[in-house]
Amino acid sequence: MRIGPGFYGVRPRDESGYDAPNAERHGDRMPTLQFTINGRAAQVQAEPHDLLVDLIRGPLALTGTHVGCDTGQCGACTVLVDGQAIRSCTELGVQAAGREVTTVEGLARDGTPHALQQAFMACHGLQCGFCTPGMLMSAAALLREHRNPSEADIVDALEGNLCRCTGYVNIVASVQEAAKLLRAEGTK
Repeated sequence: MRIGPGFYGVRPRDESGYDAPNAERHGDRMPTLQFTINGRAAQVQAEPHDLLVDLIRGPLALTGTHVGCDTGQCGACTVLVDGQAIRSCTELGVQAAGREVTTVEGLARDGTPHALQQAFMACHGLQCGFCTPGMLMSAAALLREHRNPSEADIVDALEGNLCRCTGYVNIVASVQEAAKLLRAEGTK
């Protein structure tokens, strides 16, 4: 099946492949995608139809990003692309070419958990943990834009992330606590 022009912003190059920023096709080999993941340059060979989540979990071996529904409904696969939360199970890998991708593994800095990770532990914002990476990434996108989000802002930002264990009360409390921690860090 050939994807037509404009589908997900992918432009056909010829019958053998697709053109994307920082993607190269060498003869019959798969295109090589270049992008930044968790602050490091990455190159990965990918077919034009490969999903971003499959590249993250496969050749890049970053398994913190989970696959739940494969349809973008549960949010377990949420990552940041150029700071925006996206569902990596519905994003083609070629769409990440030349962009900055952040997974849950990229939240911590120098071995120190991010304020969100600290708050989720302190406020019991997780139980089984399957949804947690997606929750953290959606919350990280929110806190990049809103340093003091209201409860309604948090609920809205997490709307596409499903949790079958916690009932969301502790998740919202965790994001509120993380916002407090980040504001306190900003005053230091």
